[in-house]
Amino acid sequence: MPDFLKQIIKETGNEYASLVSEGVEAGDVDTFIDTGSYMFNALLSGSIYGGIPSNKITAVAGESATGKTFFVLGMCKHFLDNNPDAGVIYFESESALTKKLIEDRGIDSSRMVIMPVTTVQEFRHQSLMVAEKYLEQDEGERKPLLFVLDSLGMLSTTKEVEDTADGKETKDMTRAQVLKAAFRVLTLKLGRAKVPMIITNHTYDVVGAYMPMKEMGGGSGLKYAASTIVYLSKKKDKEGTEVVGNIIHCKTQKSRLSKENMMVDVRLRYDTGLDKYYGLLDLATKYGIFKQVSTRIELPDGTKQYAKSIYSDPEKYFTDDILKQIDEAANKEYSYGNPEV
Repeated sequence: MPDFLKQIIKETGNEYASLVSEGVEAGDVDTFIDTGSYMFNALLSGSIYGGIPSNKITAVAGESATGKTFFVLGMCKHFLDNNPDAGVIYFESESALTKKLIEDRGIDSSRMVIMPVTTVQEFRHQSLMVAEKYLEQDEGERKPLLFVLDSLGMLSTTKEVEDTADGKETKDMTRAQVLKAAFRVLTLKLGRAKVPMIITNHTYDVVGAYMPMKEMGGGSGLKYAASTIVYLSKKKDKEGTEVVGNIIHCKTQKSRLSKENMMVDVRLRYDTGLDKYYGLLDLATKYGIFKQVSTRIELPDGTKQYAKSIYSDPEKYFTDDILKQIDEAANKEYSYGNPEV
């Protein structure tokens, strides 16, 4: 039977087809891209050492001013810092980024390309062209690459642009279908190229819902294409009276790699970006690695410290052994199935 199945694959000419025993080329997730936050990694992949799947689309959605762009820029910085030969292709539809804003966040601007796009058609054409050029390279010569689209909600269509130029105010009712068609092709190309993509999008309140609900705009195309969809909300992070950043509430609305409807908090500081260790204390105390004693945390050696003291010197308290135990806890908390298997 395997010989027959291989013959079928050969005769159909499907470049993505393969025997499952040999791996699903555009489907298997072999590696992850570290986001720069242990807890966000755990939410996305079930491991604090995981993160964004290296060949899938991850969507980050939230209302206006929830920090989606800064959150994604923090992940771009960490990706470039961890991979000296890597590059970022940043499709930008909001005209919000400047060289100063990017460099002020410590991002290597020489390895980041901003590609302004205004329509779905432009984004589809340019992203597929980059993916094709990337695939033309020998596999051993391909350097790590990250795609970002910020944001999907601001993309119009060619018809909307033409109608606006003609003075018409009609809405293009085919936008959702155009988006779905774009993602159908792009998902397979990115999977084959092993290039991750982060997409930001807007959410809105569902009118008439029995319970307060948020919905992501843009139709069903991104909902089907994305392996993970995370909804964001935020509150201000203060030191005394000074606002130093935001605490981002992250909830998985959809996930093929970890449990859905799980939530973590991530700290995004204005000066240093994503806080790598923030949130680990909550998971460590929940699983008995640390103990909460009144207002302090009891460590495995019996000493007690305030949470603020631990977070001010995290490498001292989150040793390799402690992180290993927290990773096992994250696996139980966020992964599907039996973590022992």
